Amino acid sequence: MDGLSGAASAIAVVDLSAKIASLCFQYLVAVKNAKEDIERLQGKVDGIKDIVGGIKQLLDGRDKTRLSVTYKLLDSLKDCLLLLEKLKIQLDPGKTRKVMSWFGVRALKWPFTSKEVKKIVGSLEKYEQTFSLALQVDLTDQNADLAKLPTAKGTSFDSHDEEHNARCLEETRVELRRHIIKWVEDPDGKCIFWLSGMAGTGKSTIARTVAQSFANWDVLGASFFFKRGEGDRGSATRFFTTIATQLISCMPELTPSIRKAIHADPAISEKALKDQFEKLVLYPLSGMKRASPHTTLVLVVVIDALDECEREEDIRAILQLLAQAKDVKPIRLRVFVTSRPELPIRLGFQQMAGAIYQDFLLHEIPKATVEHDISAFLTHELTRIRVDRRLPVDWPGEANIRVLTEMAIPLFIFAATFDKTYLPILDQLLVDQDETEKERLAKEFREVVGAIVVLASPLSVTSLANLLGIPEDEIAYRLDLLHSVLSVPANRATPVRLLHLSFRDFLLDPRKRGKSLFWIDKRDVHEMLANKCLELLSRSKHLKQDICDLQRPGTRRSKVDSKAVGHALPPDVQYACRYWVYRLEHSKTTICDGDRVHVFLYERLLYWLEALSLIGNVIESISMMDILQLILEAKGSTQLFNFLHDAKRFILKNRSIIEDAPLQLYSSALIFAPERSIVRDTFKDQIPRWICRHPKVQRDWSALLQTLEGHTGEVSAVAFSPDGQLVASASEDHTVRLWNSATGAARSTLEGHTRWVSAVAFSPDGWVSAVAFSPDGQLVSSASEDHTVRLWDPATGAARSTLEGHTGLVRAVAFSPDGQLMASASYDGTVRLWDSATGAARSTLKGHTNAVSAVTLSPDGQLVASASSDQTVRLWDSATGAARSTLKGHTGWLVASASYDSTLVASASYDSTVRLWDSATGAARSTPEGHRGGVRAVAFSPDGQLVASASYDSTVRLWDSETGAARSTLEGHRGGVRAVAFSPDGQLVASASEDHTVRLWESATGAARSTLKGHKGGLWDSATGAARSTLKGHTGWVRAVAFSPDGQLVASASDDETVRLWDSVTEALCRSVNVDEYITELSFSPNGLYLNSSKGRVNLSRTILDSLPLPQTIPSHNLFIKQEWVCDDSKDEILWLPPEFRVTAVAVWETLLVLGHSSGPLTFIKIDIT
Repeated sequence: MDGLSGAASAIAVVDLSAKIASLCFQYLVAVKNAKEDIERLQGKVDGIKDIVGGIKQLLDGRDKTRLSVTYKLLDSLKDCLLLLEKLKIQLDPGKTRKVMSWFGVRALKWPFTSKEVKKIVGSLEKYEQTFSLALQVDLTDQNADLAKLPTAKGTSFDSHDEEHNARCLEETRVELRRHIIKWVEDPDGKCIFWLSGMAGTGKSTIARTVAQSFANWDVLGASFFFKRGEGDRGSATRFFTTIATQLISCMPELTPSIRKAIHADPAISEKALKDQFEKLVLYPLSGMKRASPHTTLVLVVVIDALDECEREEDIRAILQLLAQAKDVKPIRLRVFVTSRPELPIRLGFQQMAGAIYQDFLLHEIPKATVEHDISAFLTHELTRIRVDRRLPVDWPGEANIRVLTEMAIPLFIFAATFDKTYLPILDQLLVDQDETEKERLAKEFREVVGAIVVLASPLSVTSLANLLGIPEDEIAYRLDLLHSVLSVPANRATPVRLLHLSFRDFLLDPRKRGKSLFWIDKRDVHEMLANKCLELLSRSKHLKQDICDLQRPGTRRSKVDSKAVGHALPPDVQYACRYWVYRLEHSKTTICDGDRVHVFLYERLLYWLEALSLIGNVIESISMMDILQLILEAKGSTQLFNFLHDAKRFILKNRSIIEDAPLQLYSSALIFAPERSIVRDTFKDQIPRWICRHPKVQRDWSALLQTLEGHTGEVSAVAFSPDGQLVASASEDHTVRLWNSATGAARSTLEGHTRWVSAVAFSPDGWVSAVAFSPDGQLVSSASEDHTVRLWDPATGAARSTLEGHTGLVRAVAFSPDGQLMASASYDGTVRLWDSATGAARSTLKGHTNAVSAVTLSPDGQLVASASSDQTVRLWDSATGAARSTLKGHTGWLVASASYDSTLVASASYDSTVRLWDSATGAARSTPEGHRGGVRAVAFSPDGQLVASASYDSTVRLWDSETGAARSTLEGHRGGVRAVAFSPDGQLVASASEDHTVRLWESATGAARSTLKGHKGGLWDSATGAARSTLKGHTGWVRAVAFSPDGQLVASASDDETVRLWDSVTEALCRSVNVDEYITELSFSPNGLYLNSSKGRVNLSRTILDSLPLPQTIPSHNLFIKQEWVCDDSKDEILWLPPEFRVTAVAVWETLLVLGHSSGPLTFIKIDIT
């Protein structure tokens, strides 16, 4: 049905049902002898109204086309409407209204008999069933998508975990609660209320209380109670997905918008917090329709204990994103936040404008108010005890309550000491024991309770017993007297938790060292836990190949049921997998050759990585490898050092596929690793037997570390953040993406430009690539074909400002070294200088006679250099905008320029050259030559010794800036390279290409380097220049491959205008035929005398033909290529192809695959899945 007419019919049914229900109520008051009939009809009409109201909400959604059943209800809605209209006419008193005014409502007469009512209700029931079924089907369909959003359990104020935690008594916190209510009701109030207080001041109690009040008033949208050490409750990973899920429960009309976001990006829950917030919370709320122009819906989100979120970066990001609540319209969104006044949170709020939040400091409440509230609490609790225990009516007495109140006030206000609270509880453990026994009991306490307070995630008694190697009964016995400070559930499979973090602070307080038997040495506990974790993992039967019995090698992790993972990997094993390295790090111990760590990794590295994949933590293994290398003993640990280095390279190269399909660890990851990879050699026996013939690969790891895939268009710009931790890339897909340079993980996608994004920048030293961060890393600048420059916050991905003024495509941006000035270059022939703080235009530099394609500022900020298609580089005074000099010499369109200092400028041109200039004299110092295509970008290394150039010949070249001599050539991109940048420490080079990828390369300076060949992209080691072992011959893109009838020969055709014949067994080149044109299709003739091609017949020599049999039927095969996967005839994905092995042509003979690549070589792989 038409969405508009369907919604209109639904509205009419709802309105008419409401009117009929109102009429029934009038009859119910006035008529006594038909009460049962009236109530039956009224109830049925109310039911129709509610169900059709739900249908209207679905039809109002943005995703109406996916309502498979509801969308077909127009006829039924119209028929129901006709019935209701007839019913209203019969019920409408009409002429009797005048009589009613004289004699009152008693003059009404019920117009139907019981039999007629039964018939009407029966008709309405049919419509009700039709509408209900349609609504149920489509809601079920929608809920199936919503179920894909993972949530953190136990985070809402009314969850079972929070059920028995305290609320404020009616007569306590009265003024504060009144203050909070006023904040919510004030239409001009600030969008965030921050309740800050020290430990023990009752923040969570207040949060639960106000959340309950908001829920009672139907204004609570969501609540999230953080709790450190409780898995997802201590992390921001599931924060916004949980908030979104609760918002749907509160406002079902948000369902279509959130469902659409999930459908557009099924992996949204794994994306950056900024993306989750915008697509699951901000956009759906902003798209809500106001019920009427005069009403505003109020919605409150309660966030408790934000300081217990584990990562400071996440805390900062959450606060900056929540600040956008002020922009949500038409809903008045309010966010209530509680936390300790920790530094990251204070800084986060200080960065907000004062108009965004208001705060309240709990520990600064007047003493008289605190005294009143404590007295009320004690009176309430002690009265309950008196009643339960049947104590005298005068117990405990006002005098005793006053004494208890005075004792409690210091703890409540300052939380300065907990000795009086916790020592009496602990001392009871040692009553009537001699010194030896006290020491033994204290040691057992430190072992078990020490583990509980240090654990990064809580474990149950059962899991603790498995991890610590202590019997369950003994653990339970040791905790039996600690229920006052620990939550110890009767169910031993339920996690043991701290009742309050202050107990942890008390036990770990370094000032108690040597003074208390209960003091816990954190380092000792970390070392003990590290050893216990390794013992558990080393002996565990759970760590093995194919942990969850998936069997199919291409099975996606997202398809594995979480219950199956939980069964295969119990909580104690999951804990050990995630945290053993961190426990080792915090213990400050070292590792060495042949120790427990070395043995574990040597035997179980792949099993451990598979387990991390199944629990969604593979990415952490990269930082774990770094930690292990840092704690390695300096001497005598060569073997372990080499293993760790190789393992990190192995993980970096395969991270994405290990995360996506865990079993590819044993197939793709191993067979495509270098021949001399230690991990490959160690675990070669784990390679599945169905891979009968392995591909030829490079001998050693090259400098290629990672290929960052995700853009859907050509990548035109790339740069590092000042601290080297982020890489930004700009693309023709209209987006800017931020990546973690250490792990290659996507951090955020910045969306807002309406056309191709041509430049984006971070600038650490004043030198510029086509991508720029501000020097302090607090801003990212991007330029676009939409004539604008945008400034972004890299932490949250939020847009700061849009700079408008250019009348053509903006091709480049750059920051001055102090970050105060930003320059932009445009195809309108101008360079503009902007104030980066305010976005105000400073000046416009005019002089070029054609498009300006590059701009940079010198390290002292005094000089601006711009490059233009008018074949000149111009130097400008940044303060006055005056032209300094014009550098001429290029014979092609200039597209890039860079400046190391105020005296040296580099330029790049479509004439395939790079030029180095003396900015003072305008003279050319040198002209490095070697590129075979136009040079698209140049950049200086931070120390100025190297110049990197990117070219349309698909290479990056490194040059000596002093002499212009070539240092090395980085080859591997499958398309023209459009941008290049050095990391701040000069160790990495990033390049962006038309092949849709960003590649990171290891770089070295000083000595001459070799040429790196063989890969399509990633990070290359400029120190070793190791080459891949491949089938040499073709020098261009392989377009077609084919088998001879007997499968003994393979023919390949390439952009290098040759056809080559190979021996399929030895992989030796048999013959090369020059054809003088591109061939895109190739096959052997049935009689084997020639090759059929897209350009005609290619005859074969007699010597080649002698090896061919008589014509025969070519055997069927059951393998094919689908994107980056080798698939079998059942369409199951069985082998993932890394980026450098992606195919441009493929041929299959029975179980043998021959893959052609854009870089020229062929790859032979034999797979027998039977």
